[in-house]
Amino acid sequence: MIWDFDYSSVSAIAKLLDENGLSMTKKFGQNFLVSQQVLDRIAAQCGDLTGKTVWEVGPGIGALTTKLLKAGAFVTSFEIDHGFCRILREQAYVEEPKFRLIEGDALKNWRSLYDKKGVPDIICANLPYNVGSMFIASLIEGRCVPQRMVYTLQSEVVQRMCAKNSSQDYSGFTVLTNIDYENKEAFRIKAGCFFPPPNVDSSVVVMQRRQEKLVPEELVPRLISLVRVLFSQRRKTVKNNLKGIGLGSEELDRLLANAGVPAGERAEKLSMDQLVALAQEFEKTMHHSPSSKEVLK
Repeated sequence: MIWDFDYSSVSAIAKLLDENGLSMTKKFGQNFLVSQQVLDRIAAQCGDLTGKTVWEVGPGIGALTTKLLKAGAFVTSFEIDHGFCRILREQAYVEEPKFRLIEGDALKNWRSLYDKKGVPDIICANLPYNVGSMFIASLIEGRCVPQRMVYTLQSEVVQRMCAKNSSQDYSGFTVLTNIDYENKEAFRIKAGCFFPPPNVDSSVVVMQRRQEKLVPEELVPRLISLVRVLFSQRRKTVKNNLKGIGLGSEELDRLLANAGVPAGERAEKLSMDQLVALAQEFEKTMHHSPSSKEVLK
């Protein structure tokens, strides 16, 4: 059963927290969305939710969760705050068959659910801003890549996800999130739509799985390792960042030339095609240069 709670009322939320002896914790990045219009718009970005399996991270007291459930989804929510878990379990969704709660840190717990149940249809969450990018990165690196993911994040993180190469926001995280997805900023959310209002701008990003893969699946681990090295020190050139991987200077020059990547270029200038070509060259080289395997494994 889904409870009847006024998520748009700050006084109702404050009263609920007080009755349960709770307060929002900064370390968990807790801010409640109180705008029903915004919540509806977020849920709508998921498309038809009827019968879909949805993961949600940081449901709080269930504002977005309720929207997802009422749209027909089967929702699994990861919540780290024990007090909120008690509200969700004992008040919000008592014996609700389409709701499952996993108590604890989603960063540590998603893998076990993935191993048991596989990839969900959709992930939709108002992510805690202090762990948002880490959670998304862990999914992609762990190859848990649903057809669609919809997140509320800091606007600057969304800008990085949607950035083009050579722009100021282009980063290793840009490349990582673009391996499998086309990222699009759906809309921005004013601070006043949250309680309490955050000190940062917020945006909703839609990550839609690419119909045609940019990167062959067998090459993804190599590309991820390569990107980590290339973007480790942004002010250094591609060649300088790669010097520590165990290849000689001439061999490294030859590898970069084969990939069509200028040795004096910086990583943020490289297109996805160039990065893929570079990963392919490294894949060939690693079979003949055992000393470099440990760095780019």
